[in-house]
Amino acid sequence: MTTPLLLGLIGLALAQPVPAVLARMEWPYRAPRAAIVLWQSLALAAILAVTGAGLSASLWLVVHEGVPNPEPGAWRVALHVAFLALTLVVVFRTAWSMVTVAIEVRTVRRRHRTLVDLVATRDSERRSVRILDAAETFAYCLPGMDARVVLSRGAVSSLDDAELDAVLAHERAHLRARHDLVLDAFTALHRAFPRVLRSEAALASTRVLVELLADDRARRASGTTPLARALVKMGMQPAPAGTLGATSTLVRRIERLEEDGAGRWEAFACYLVAAVVVVGPTISLAVPWMSSAWATLS
Repeated sequence: MTTPLLLGLIGLALAQPVPAVLARMEWPYRAPRAAIVLWQSLALAAILAVTGAGLSASLWLVVHEGVPNPEPGAWRVALHVAFLALTLVVVFRTAWSMVTVAIEVRTVRRRHRTLVDLVATRDSERRSVRILDAAETFAYCLPGMDARVVLSRGAVSSLDDAELDAVLAHERAHLRARHDLVLDAFTALHRAFPRVLRSEAALASTRVLVELLADDRARRASGTTPLARALVKMGMQPAPAGTLGATSTLVRRIERLEEDGAGRWEAFACYLVAAVVVVGPTISLAVPWMSSAWATLS
């Protein structure tokens, strides 16, 4: 019974305490790409660990030392069925979360894209850019097959050419790298957990990290100073639901523009940890089935 308990504790730890601690650390902001991989692996490993705990517990109740128990008793059979049912609930909840998130996001973006096309004007110099007649200063992108970059009239009038190029480079970096898919997948994994167990810090940190990745691309394309000035002028205007914006987490992003990036070894260590936390629960899922199959064949 040690394996199910250990896997259950690992799943609970990866679902909330570990993300809460990781979210308070500074190094993920210096290696955003590696940090995103780690965040995704933690969420996936938590689900795999809980699933593995249910499977191993159900088999432990009806299999003894690799040999199926011919007369396990009514209470063991009942618990066996209960653990299997719990495992199926976890799998179904994860799959359902992925489907519902995909449908919701697709619907919101389609409606928003239609609305933008109705009320915005097409930029004469940039075909994929739409300009909304609003005094506020904001910019965001609508990802998808028919992507849009949306600027407010206030942003166009308040930013100079270099700053505007930096903002557009940021938004196009989101579109090119399909950061929306990263966030959608993480949101689905996030919703798969019950509310009392899910970590809001994990989802919030991932949103910051994709903004940092887009900042890196914009900084290489347009320079640090124009991007920093643009972020200051854009202020803290939030991006609409279903979109990716260039103005969230402003202070953290401006501070990072002057910082040195993480070393290769730091990023490598992050990737290594991500691989380990996923491989462990994955093996735990395979072992019960392999043990049962081996016992049956023997």
